[in-house]
Amino acid sequence: MKIFIAGHKGMVGSAIFKKIDKTKFQIYTVEKNILNFLDQTRVFEYFCYHNFDLVIDCAAKVGGIHSNNTYRADFIYENLQIQNNLIHASYISNVKKFLFLGSSCIYPKFAEQPIKEEYLLTSPLEYTNEPYAIAKISGIKMCESYYKQYGCNFISVMPTNLYGPNDNFHPTNSHVLPGLLHRFHLAKINDEPFVEIWGTGKAKREFMHVDDMADACLHIINNLEAKDIYSQNISQINIGSGFETTIHELAEKISLTVGYEGLIKFDLSKPDGTMRKLLDCSRLKKLGYTAKIKLEDGLKGTYNWYLNNQDKLKL
Repeated sequence: MKIFIAGHKGMVGSAIFKKIDKTKFQIYTVEKNILNFLDQTRVFEYFCYHNFDLVIDCAAKVGGIHSNNTYRADFIYENLQIQNNLIHASYISNVKKFLFLGSSCIYPKFAEQPIKEEYLLTSPLEYTNEPYAIAKISGIKMCESYYKQYGCNFISVMPTNLYGPNDNFHPTNSHVLPGLLHRFHLAKINDEPFVEIWGTGKAKREFMHVDDMADACLHIINNLEAKDIYSQNISQINIGSGFETTIHELAEKISLTVGYEGLIKFDLSKPDGTMRKLLDCSRLKKLGYTAKIKLEDGLKGTYNWYLNNQDKLKL
């Protein structure tokens, strides 16, 4: 089987690449300077030349609240272009199976908790990441539409908040967990008296280690077909850990992991984002998969990776 991983250097793509048995499958990846996924013609040529059996789409422009809200045009344009090219190229080159990775931000801001797959498009989104969410919703519906019109075995999965090796640790353009880990580390080595965090700290988030996410994706590839999803009148399947924590609790865990002994303060003038976002993963559990890595253990491993790779990170 010929497998192509788009976005293989990102956090999720690199974790999936690490997990796949290289002795059983031909794994293909490509550098951005060789193939830019924004270039439709080149993407189509590349796919038709190689004739992949399985495509795992981990490629995306991602970031936290600040970058999502600041670079709104970039986020909607680049993500739409990337996924449109990869999905349609998979169709015209007869890819046997396609896995599209979205994000839990696709769900309504005030969705009932925990969030079921059926809640998609039932009410307005969180404004700060609306462009990214709309792009991902378009990708989900594109996969569904290609199944319904052409019978393509295209599946969409919606992960919760992920973290782990190869994450983006930038202090302002990253997601909350890696951004905080980096800031607490700097506060420790610079002996700063406090670390200030956006919002009230009361917002709750579900976190999942990227290795668990990779295992879940491979489990879904091996145990789920497109017809199994769309026959249930849903468009995607959730992937999460099943556990949530407040941002305040997360900050305390990170402070302990890093060994920072200063204060934690909250900037109440800044937004919290969605106050709660816990995914209902009952369908994933019925398929036989449950996340294994506890948050405390995942934080320790992630911090060790960060310490060993600081010279390679763009901070």
